[in-house]
Formats: sequence, C-alpha cells, structure tokens
Amino acid sequence: MAQVLEFKLPDLGEGLTEAEIVRWLVQVGDVVAIDQPVVEVETAKAMVEVPCPYGGVVTARFGEEGAELPVGAPLLTVAVGASAADTPGPGEVPARDGRQDPPASVNGNSRPAAADAPGGAAEGSGNVLVGYGTGTAPARRRRVRPAAPATPASSAPPARPSPVPPAPAPTVAAVPGQDASRGEGPVPVISPLVRRLARENGLDLRELHGSGPDGLILRADVEYALRAAAAQGRTAQAQAVVAAAPAVAEPQPAVPASAVAPGGTRVPLKGVRGAVADKLSRSRREIPDATCWVDADATELMRARAAMNASGGPKISLLALLARICTAALARFPELNSTVDTAAREVVRLDHVHLGFAAQTERGLVVPVVRDAHTRDAEGLTAEMARLTEAARTGTLTPAQLTGGTFTLNNYGVFGVDGSTPIINHPEAAMLGVGRIVPKPWVHEGELAVRQVVQLSLTFDHRVCDGGTAGGFLRYVADCVEQPAVLLRSL
Repeated sequence: MAQVLEFKLPDLGEGLTEAEIVRWLVQVGDVVAIDQPVVEVETAKAMVEVPCPYGGVVTARFGEEGAELPVGAPLLTVAVGASAADTPGPGEVPARDGRQDPPASVNGNSRPAAADAPGGAAEGSGNVLVGYGTGTAPARRRRVRPAAPATPASSAPPARPSPVPPAPAPTVAAVPGQDASRGEGPVPVISPLVRRLARENGLDLRELHGSGPDGLILRADVEYALRAAAAQGRTAQAQAVVAAAPAVAEPQPAVPASAVAPGGTRVPLKGVRGAVADKLSRSRREIPDATCWVDADATELMRARAAMNASGGPKISLLALLARICTAALARFPELNSTVDTAAREVVRLDHVHLGFAAQTERGLVVPVVRDAHTRDAEGLTAEMARLTEAARTGTLTPAQLTGGTFTLNNYGVFGVDGSTPIINHPEAAMLGVGRIVPKPWVHEGELAVRQVVQLSLTFDHRVCDGGTAGGFLRYVADCVEQPAVLLRSL
C-alpha cells in the first residue's frame, strides 16, 4: 500500500524565513524521482530550484504561483510506492470517512480546508495553505464563515470610499476577546507581514473579520482597522471637547491615504527587490559614508589588456583586471576590508577578500561574491566572474554566492555614465565605482593628447578610516590603472 509523505519548504539558509513560488515544475499525478526539482522559488537572496527528497506520485500541491510560503509550510505530498494509476487525478477527490481534520498550523498561520482547484491546490494566496489528511489526497471541505458581530453605531468605523461596490469590509468586535467563533487557534492571515503589522500596532487579529476568501485577513483589512481605530480615537476626543464646550465642532474623519491619489500603480517590495530595499535602507541609516573620486588615464591599462589577449589563452576581462587592482590595494590599505561590530564598538579587519561585483539581471541588481579573490590571478578572476555572471542571469545563484562579501566593485560604466556615489553594501566598509572609459583631452607627458579616461570613485565608511587612508587607496588604484607595471611589485 502506498504511503503518502509530505514535503515541506526546507530551510534555505542565510536566515531566510519565506519564499515565493515562481513556477511549479511538476503537476498532480506526475511521477517524481528522489532529489528531482519540483518547484522554483524566489527568496530574498536568489531564485532556487527545490528538489523533493521522496520518489513517487505527486498527490497534491500547496500554493499557487506567486504565493509566499513560510519555511516549514507544506509544498506537496507524494505517494511513495504507488503508480500514477493508483492515485487520484487532478479532478478526483478520494472518499473520506466523513470526519474533518482540525485546522493545522504552520509558523502561526492556519490552513483552511482544501481548495476546489484541481489537485487540491492552495486556495487564495499568501501563507494560507490547504488542509490535508493522512495517507490520502486533500479532501474537499467547506468552511463556514462566522457572521460579523454587531457593532454599536457610535463606534462603527467610517465607510471605505470606493468607486465600485466594495467587498465586505472587516469589522471590529465590540468587546475585545469576545469573538468565540475565532476560537483560540491561530487566525488566518495572508502573510507574516500582516501579522507583524497588527502586532506592532497592538491590534488583536481575532477582532477582525477579513474580506478575503473564507475570512482571510488581508493587509488592507488591518490597515483599514487601524485607520478606523484612529478615527474612533479622534472622534471620542472630539466628543469630550464638545461636552466641555458645545461650540466646538466635531472633526471629520480623515480621508484614507489610498483614496487621495487614485490611478497609481503599487508594486510590492518583495523577493530580491525587497531584500535590496531593506539592505540599502539599513546601510543608509547605520553607515556614515563619504565619497572621494579621481579621473585616471586608462590608456595603458587598455593596451596591457589588448597585449594579454593577443598572446593566446583565455581572454582577460577588464573587470577582472580592476578586481586584481582592488585586491592589491586592499593589501596595502586593510582598513577598507573590514566591518564594524556596532554592539562591541569595534572595527573588525578581515584577513580575506571576498569581492562582490554588481551584475544587472532581468530581476534587478544582484551582487555575486568571488570567494578568496586575493588568491586569484587575472585569469582566475575572469573565469569566476564569468561563471557567476551567467548564474545571475539565469537566476541560479545560491544564497551563499550572494552573501559574505567584504568589498564591492561596481562597474556602472556599462550604463554609459561617468560617476556615481553608491550606497555601501552593508555590512561592508567600502565600494569602488568605475565609470565608462571614453576618449578625452588629457595632458600627457607635457602635451595635450586624446587619452582613454575613466572616473574612479570610492565610497567608504568614515568609522573605519579617515580621508587620508581612503585617498591613499584610491590614488594607488588610479596609479595601477595609469601604469599597470605598478602591479608587478605585488605579483
């Protein structure tokens, strides 16, 4: 007899707590092998294909494409030891004994009954998952939505303005904690962010009746309840003023911000874009950065690269030469290869260089990391950067390949710009920016000539060093660009 095993979203490392389903690689009824990739998910770090540790027939999938699931949430169930003919098809539901399983809980989120979608797919979106039984495919089960408790007219929230007939608005129970229909179990919400928003604002989710499917509480429900509570507080305060001085008019509830600017497009900050936003915001808050820059004559560097590539063997990239210059400069100025331990109030100088470099992809900007870049020559750096760039473009970078950098090289010259003042990649201490290399008038050996000129900029954490150290680092990099023979001292 076949045994049905549940495969949950595994811990993807690097402290990641959730992932978004991008694409299912299998269907209900498909036969899968052990360690076969079954779903493609996007975390805050990268796009990852998740392999299933079981071999058998897929009996159910949980979560639609685009839904976010927490680590530990069920992804699918597999009938081990069964053939495809022994398991229910996408439109079939196995017989049950009439009993209903109580709602299970995953990371604080409840799972309502099985969806009506083929194969028992998750109903709705977000972190609300489909309930399932043991040893069978999910059984169809309806959930009775409790009626909203009556709310006194004096405390009712203002109506939600909408140009179309609105969905049932969430209501707040008149007496906190008296909504017995919720019970003591977890409340279904669309994502952990909604739960955190309610917790940070002191809002009891059991007092709400969500406007989503089966009473699912959406973020809009929580925001509306918070605005309603604020409006009620202002109204109560105004009524007290009116009682003391009847001549004072009662203030009108504020118009929700979402109704002020109609027609706009809201783009969720999630996945890689959300992680980048969080990291850059933290960097700007915590790091007192400063930037210095210099123009350098890159004519000789371009000639040296052309000579290397003309001699045969693998081609050397310009970015790899600049990376080699960076590692040599960091050996002379180790202050810039460091991080700040704010809790201990210490600057930690690192004894290895893990060099990050910016790579633009269809999913946004990512920063792959070349491990132990200080031990690689120009040829080795070229090969590793090419490998990581290809992985970034195909979305196959692992979280480990996107974290742990100690210094970042940013070649924004590929966008046709000359300079920039970038935000440091937290928790690093510095970033070198390289602009485009263009012919410009330049005084060379006492005469005006047309030379290949590049602008170099260094943004650094002013806590780890002063301007003299930063200027010395940048001047050394410029000297190596102008006279590549300077690097011979460190080869």
